[in-house]
Amino acid sequence: MAKTAWAPFPHDAAAFDYPGEALRKAWPKLHAGDAEPFPDARRAAALLKQAGKAAPKGADADTVAQSLQDAWRAFHRGDFRTAFELGEKLGPLGASVAVKALGIHATHLVEDEAERLKRFQRAAGLAEAAIEVLPEEANSHYRYAFALGRYSQGLSIVKALKDGIAGKVRKALDAALELAPKHAEAHLAMAVYHAEVIDKVGAMIGGLTYGAKAAEAEKHVATALKLTPDSPIAHIEHGNVLLLLYGDKREDDAAAAYETAARCKPRDAMEALDAAYARSQLEE
Repeated sequence: MAKTAWAPFPHDAAAFDYPGEALRKAWPKLHAGDAEPFPDARRAAALLKQAGKAAPKGADADTVAQSLQDAWRAFHRGDFRTAFELGEKLGPLGASVAVKALGIHATHLVEDEAERLKRFQRAAGLAEAAIEVLPEEANSHYRYAFALGRYSQGLSIVKALKDGIAGKVRKALDAALELAPKHAEAHLAMAVYHAEVIDKVGAMIGGLTYGAKAAEAEKHVATALKLTPDSPIAHIEHGNVLLLLYGDKREDDAAAAYETAARCKPRDAMEALDAAYARSQLEE
C-alpha cells in the first residue's frame, strides 16, 4: 500500500504512547476487548511452534516478540500504517495486529467507499490465512469475522446473502467464542450478526435460515458490556443493536448508549476514534 494512502490519526496521541514496560502494564485494559495475549518471548515461541513451516524463515522468539510489541505500540498510538506493515511482515504470526490496524483505519479514516471495501477484503484475506496456520488462536477467527462483517456492510443485501457471508461470519464467531468465551468484541460482533440478519431479512426468515434471534443479540451485548463497561465500542454497538432490532421504539435508549460511549475516556487511538464517532453521531 502506498504511504500516501494512510490518513494520519487526527487527534493528540501523546497519552497513548506505551514505551518499554508501560505496554505490558497497560495491556490487560488495552486488550480487555479482544483478549489478545501479551506478545512476550514465551508467547512468540508458542506461535512459532504452532506455525511450523509457515513461520517467517529464521525468526526467533525474541525477535518476533519485539516486532509484535512494536506493532501494537504503533497501533495504540494511532500509527496504523506502521502497525499494519510490522504485522504483515510476520505473516500469520502478525495477522492479528495487521488486520486490526488495517480494519480500524479503514473504518474511521478511509472516506472512499470502494477503497474501504478493498481494505476489508485484504484484511479478511490475511485473517483467513491465519486461520489455516493458527486455528487454535481465537483472534485468527475473530479478525476474519470482523473484516468480513465490515466488508459485507458495504455490499447490497442480495450480494451479501448470495456470497454466503453471513454463514462465514457466524462460523468464525462461533469458533472464536469457543476458544475464548470472554472475548468481548466477539460477543459484540455476534450481537450485531443477529441484529443485522433480522433487520435485513426479518425475524422469521432470519431465525429459520440463519439462527438469528433478538434475545441472543441482547444477551451477547449484555455480556460484552459486563466484560468491558468502559469501552466506547461496546456502548456504540449496544445502540446499533437496539436500532436494528427495534428502530424508533428504542431510539432514546440507543442515544443514551451513544452518550455513554462519547463520555468514555479513551485508552488508545482506537478508543479515541470510537468516542469521537459517538460524539459526531449525537451532533447530527
